[in-house]
Amino acid sequence: MAKIAVIKIRGTVSARGDAIDTLRMLNLKRKNVMVLLEKNDEALGMLAMVKDYVAYGDIDESFEKMLKEKRPIEYEKGFFRLHPPKGGFESKGIKKPYSIGGALGYRKSEIAALIKKMM
Repeated sequence: MAKIAVIKIRGTVSARGDAIDTLRMLNLKRKNVMVLLEKNDEALGMLAMVKDYVAYGDIDESFEKMLKEKRPIEYEKGFFRLHPPKGGFESKGIKKPYSIGGALGYRKSEIAALIKKMM
């Protein structure tokens, strides 16, 4: 089954309460933390609620296998601690959606490039 990589980009100071609860349910407690989720309706609904705080996209099996080989302990824990991206985020920063040049929201398969910048 397809997987989705979710990275928490923004902090939750002055965030909505339901968004904070959803981020906790997704096991995203700190910035620059990534989790892998199964692609299903429940996960997509949760991601729609927190799209202003995370970047997410589809990853293929080969990329997931590479993550498992590079960081096996974190893979077993269920979350990956990442560095801030080398070279920074996109030109509009972390407050704008990816569709207009920012870093947040759905990135399709472009999420792999961001993960590589953050590893």
